[in-house]
Amino acid sequence: MSKLDIAKERLYNGIIKENTIFVQVIAMCPTLAVTTSAINGLGMGLAATAVLVLSNVAISLIRKLIPSKIRIPAYITVIAAFVTIIQFLMQGFAPSLYKALGIFMPLIVVNCVILGRAEAFASKNGVFASAFDGLGMGLGFTLALTVLGIIRELLGVGTVFGYKIMPASYKPAIIMILAPGAFFTLGILMALINHRRIRKANKTGEKPKLVELGCKGCNLCNACQPVTHESKN
Repeated sequence: MSKLDIAKERLYNGIIKENTIFVQVIAMCPTLAVTTSAINGLGMGLAATAVLVLSNVAISLIRKLIPSKIRIPAYITVIAAFVTIIQFLMQGFAPSLYKALGIFMPLIVVNCVILGRAEAFASKNGVFASAFDGLGMGLGFTLALTVLGIIRELLGVGTVFGYKIMPASYKPAIIMILAPGAFFTLGILMALINHRRIRKANKTGEKPKLVELGCKGCNLCNACQPVTHESKN
């Protein structure tokens, strides 16, 4: 497989096929907490993307030097170093965004998306593929957060990226920028995705694999995998 094919496959995998939010349903804490506005979702997503790419590259470079028994602590150390750098840069150049994201910036260190890609992909593949794997997963994460942020900000405040969209007569649904609004928005989007999967499966005659909120455990934290099931219909 050529480098171009690898890049395309990794980008498609991260953005569409294995989207961290809409397909794998992981990293729910930052997803539900920071998407009160589009800019917060975009900022969080881009910060996570930068950490994903940099940590994947670094871990891929040193993967043969890390003893298997201490690989997870080693990965966390590498990730923490890049998170600290991104924090300092954001604090210096985008202080308002840094303040809005709050505790969820340093918590990127233990984000199961980043640690999961280090363990599942970067530790087993070359630098080029690992870099694009991180980029694809990061862009998919950014896309999901931004979409959630746009919907919640539009309905909850009447703006998108701070620009007034709704007419003056519109009465904002304040609940959309509160915690319940995050669950409503994510649930509706997941229902639409499942509806599309069912329609597609009906055309091909296959049983659809539906995504739902839940957990079946994993090797890293036992709390970061989506639950899927085959429809009985």
